[in-house]
Amino acid sequence: MKPLPDYPWESMAPFAERARRHADGIVDLSIGSPVDPTPAVIRDALSAATDAHAYPLTVGTPVLRQAIVDWFERRRGVTGLTERNVLPTIGSKELVALLPFMLGVSEGDVVVHPRAAYPTYAIGAALAGAEALASDDPAEWPEGTKLIWLNSPGNPDGRVLTVDALQVAVARARELGAVIVSDECYAELGWDAPWSEERISSILDPRVIGQNRRGTLAIYSLSKQSNMAGYRAAFVAGCGDIVAQLTTVRKHAGLMVPAPLQEAMVAALGDDEHVDHQRELYRARRAVLLPAVQAAGFRVDASEAGLYLWATEGRDAWESIDRLADLGILAGPGHFYGDIYPEHVRFSLTATDERIAAAARRLSAR
Repeated sequence: MKPLPDYPWESMAPFAERARRHADGIVDLSIGSPVDPTPAVIRDALSAATDAHAYPLTVGTPVLRQAIVDWFERRRGVTGLTERNVLPTIGSKELVALLPFMLGVSEGDVVVHPRAAYPTYAIGAALAGAEALASDDPAEWPEGTKLIWLNSPGNPDGRVLTVDALQVAVARARELGAVIVSDECYAELGWDAPWSEERISSILDPRVIGQNRRGTLAIYSLSKQSNMAGYRAAFVAGCGDIVAQLTTVRKHAGLMVPAPLQEAMVAALGDDEHVDHQRELYRARRAVLLPAVQAAGFRVDASEAGLYLWATEGRDAWESIDRLADLGILAGPGHFYGDIYPEHVRFSLTATDERIAAAARRLSAR
């Protein structure tokens, strides 16, 4: 295993402390943890399932697996999945971090991830002893690549990959004999055209792969769409052979989603109303925050979907973070998402309406 860096968010403590001293309190737009209540339909299902005296199934109950299959068809346009193609996980971060190891990626192998990237992609490569490569261009992906991460909509940049882009990525992965995985946990949150009207495509969409799922996976989390971050509820779907391999590893390691949480996941996956309601909450908050960020002198790049505004004022991100802390606002520096965007900061939409409004007032008056 390669040495791991310090956990980056710990370096934000001085800025958070200064932001808390603002007369009107801190507006925390940094990590992106949901603030709205978990819907009652989910909490009720959890409460009803607390008599969990037996070990849960690693593969998930048949009801949960069918709920995942049905959700993919209903919400993502993915057809042809069966129960052997899906697997629940304990949140998506543990899967991202452990997937290279579970797939047998090792020293000398390459793991590709986006240029602006959730840092756990590179951490997973390091845990397996592999090399991480930041690249959005399939033509750059070298021989020796064993795992390719896509992220659409992206964190931190909100970039959406089109069907054509996904097709090119899958074709290159198959040329290399690499597994390709699309992290799609923000897929219900499309803002700018065409994603305000069109469904954001999954890598498992028949328009991308037909019905050939070989070497292809999609992962999804209920943290964002259903305010279930504290539940650690997610799942992976795609190539049945890879799902079987992951299942075997997870059985040996004891990685099982607790039984009550499996029931909560069934409820969340079967109820579309709360997802649509939550999306509209975030849409309204974005409509307040976006013009204020721009009025404060930031250029917002991409950010066409997802939970964040990816913005720059043309200076080092730490300078922007410092200036924002004086306004009582905490954001995330671009340095946390790779070496390629040192002048960007990430503003999260995960704050209450009142706190988003407070941030907008402070930024607009700057």
